[in-house]
Amino acid sequence: MAIEFRETLQVDAPIDRVWEFVNDPGKVVTCMPGAGLDEVVDERTFLGTVKIKVGAITASYKGRVVFTEVDAQARALEVAAEGRETGGGTAKGTIAIHLSSLAEGPTEFVTEASVDLTGRVMQVGRGMIQGVSHQLFKQFAASAKELLEAQGEAGEAEVAVAEQKPIRVLPLVFRTLWEAVVGFFRRLLGRSAD
Repeated sequence: MAIEFRETLQVDAPIDRVWEFVNDPGKVVTCMPGAGLDEVVDERTFLGTVKIKVGAITASYKGRVVFTEVDAQARALEVAAEGRETGGGTAKGTIAIHLSSLAEGPTEFVTEASVDLTGRVMQVGRGMIQGVSHQLFKQFAASAKELLEAQGEAGEAEVAVAEQKPIRVLPLVFRTLWEAVVGFFRRLLGRSAD
């Protein structure tokens, strides 16, 4: 089953700095919850891991990421990723990233992804996975924004390599459920006010 999502982020940093960031997996991975870069195979191929914790269960995916298209002029990047969970599940997908300079000065960072998942993770359902994906992107976006904007303030900021900690999915699930409940009541109250 394919899960698709589109996310947008605005960063107060020049497009050249953001482009350099998205092309450097060593920097990107520091902003991704639960992710680790294990090996740089070549300039376009990378091996890594992602750990996900759901309650008492921790799942670890090992996989490969390949930059399939890099268009520096258009500031567009396409990535193919695939991984295998130690318990037998798989994840395979594509990610397209496009950057553009906005009139006000910041850079817009648009990410579109399509991911096919198998295994235990699919038991939570498509809607929940999309909601959790959105929450994970929000965490990534906050970290990336902080890093990129700090570089502008401090010149060349050093990237701290944090210990790889598993993604704690349960709080993300609760946040996703809460947003769904709040959205439901907003729609319900909005309809009754008509």
